[in-house]
Amino acid sequence: MKVALHPALNDAHVDANQPSSQRQLSMAISAVATAQERSVPLNLCLILDHSGSMYGRPLETVKKAAVRLVERLKEGDRICVVAFDHRAKVIVPNQAIENIDNVKKQIQRLSADGGTAIDQGLKLGIEEVAKGKQETVSQVLLLTDGENEHGDNQRCLKLAKLATEYNLTLNTLGFGDKWNQDILEKIADIGSGTLSYIEQPEQAVQEFGRLFNRIQSVGLTNAYVQISLMPKVRLAELKPIAQVAPDTIELPVQPQGDKFLVRLGDLMTDAQRVLLANLYIGQLPEGRQAIAKLQVSYDDPGMGKEGLLSEPILVEADVQRVYQPSINPGVQKSILALAKYRQTQIAEAKLQQGDRAGAATMLQTAAKTAIQMGDTGGATILQNSATRLQSGEQLSEAERKKTRIVSKTILQD
Repeated sequence: MKVALHPALNDAHVDANQPSSQRQLSMAISAVATAQERSVPLNLCLILDHSGSMYGRPLETVKKAAVRLVERLKEGDRICVVAFDHRAKVIVPNQAIENIDNVKKQIQRLSADGGTAIDQGLKLGIEEVAKGKQETVSQVLLLTDGENEHGDNQRCLKLAKLATEYNLTLNTLGFGDKWNQDILEKIADIGSGTLSYIEQPEQAVQEFGRLFNRIQSVGLTNAYVQISLMPKVRLAELKPIAQVAPDTIELPVQPQGDKFLVRLGDLMTDAQRVLLANLYIGQLPEGRQAIAKLQVSYDDPGMGKEGLLSEPILVEADVQRVYQPSINPGVQKSILALAKYRQTQIAEAKLQQGDRAGAATMLQTAAKTAIQMGDTGGATILQNSATRLQSGEQLSEAERKKTRIVSKTILQD
């Protein structure tokens, strides 16, 4: 495997007469298969809520989805399963796929009872999946339908940070409409994974399958983009870098000497991770000028190698005495995706403050942004939520969750 890194500025031309210019730098990063690559084993952990609220059809459909997932694992892959109510237990210890029937039997034995302690399940799951992380793609799928009533949400976030240090990816699945979106979203964001919403039980198999397809396409792990800025170029101080695809996430930036590091986590072969950096460029002399150097560090589990580096790439701008814009439509779409997310975040904050009118206005703005970027499905959901608020109605839990989800990504048909 190798890294594909494609940078682009929203406007590759800069006015030589301006003392300062603002530019958005897009970085599209993915794994690319080379000849005779061997398949990278998966190291998968399922953390399943079997509390009393999962009784009946919810738990039965989740068990069916989990069994279908296990059946897709191949020789050399690894699996472990943790179940939690107000306590947590390992029902399938980390093991190579050999006796699939026994794994399926342990899952099918689960029954619903007790309360909910997400942090206990997450802790056991991280400990168990870490046992098989060498030369594998290690992924956790955490499913819950409730609040962390018997646990500590802050502990969940600390555990998510610990998972990244172990080079694990955390994906969260909210089942029904009673789960805490703030916490599950933060766990997935910190863990470089994705948040999924299973609104109806029958969607569980499809959503598990969609996540598994994404996991199967991971080729490289533990990736960081390294950004070196040239003199007179700086990052914006507030929210300098975000990921805009496949999901929108505000990313923390780690200064390291004269570089900035941003964690990407896993790199996939069938979907790019697209980052957007907000840059300020000081006055530069006329002509082509380098403004940044980019490089990606990563591990290749298929080759058993760690700390590899991609070829460095220079980002240049054409500084013009007579300035004529050169707008990149692809980067403009990424800018709109980030705007949609941030506008919806503001709407959510206003809703929490009791300002329904303000929230409706921001959701309408987000809907217009979605239309501009061609996200008609997202625009419909955002506009419907705005209309309900304007008519004096409250949003249901399902509507609020769906509104947040479409702010982060483009829904797949």
